[in-house]
Amino acid sequence: MTTYSEQPFDQLSLGMRLALLQRRWRCCIDTGMAPLGLTQSRWAVLIHLDRLGEGVRQSALARALGIELPSLMRTLELLEQEGLVQRTRCSEDRRARSVTFTDAGREMLETVRARAAELERSLLAALSEEEQASFEDMLNRLAGHAHQVMATLDDVPASR
Repeated sequence: MTTYSEQPFDQLSLGMRLALLQRRWRCCIDTGMAPLGLTQSRWAVLIHLDRLGEGVRQSALARALGIELPSLMRTLELLEQEGLVQRTRCSEDRRARSVTFTDAGREMLETVRARAAELERSLLAALSEEEQASFEDMLNRLAGHAHQVMATLDDVPASR
């Protein structure tokens, strides 16, 4: 029996190629972030915190990352020990904590952004500028359409 890893990439289904490309892309980014002392879980938290805005609750950050809150807690503890983020109790709900960058965290975020942009340029170097723009447009359209398809599937009762 032939496994996916034994088949030539171009003979795999489109879905499998997209999944493998995503894994390879993330592996490149992870490897590129390693010299900064950041694992994927750490740099992803920094990026999502920036995207969601400082002062976001830990629970919202966990949802955005697609992980459970207890999984996020350990990463936040490590980032806090490294002096990159700080957590404070929310005044409206004493059980909740909000997350903000420290000055060192903002500096690290800028370094992460610059490194991610450099790695992305390197990964996309196989495509011309026109192909890159076309690829980005196709990805956006496919993602939007996949969202619409999922909405219709949510309305379909499960078969037994």
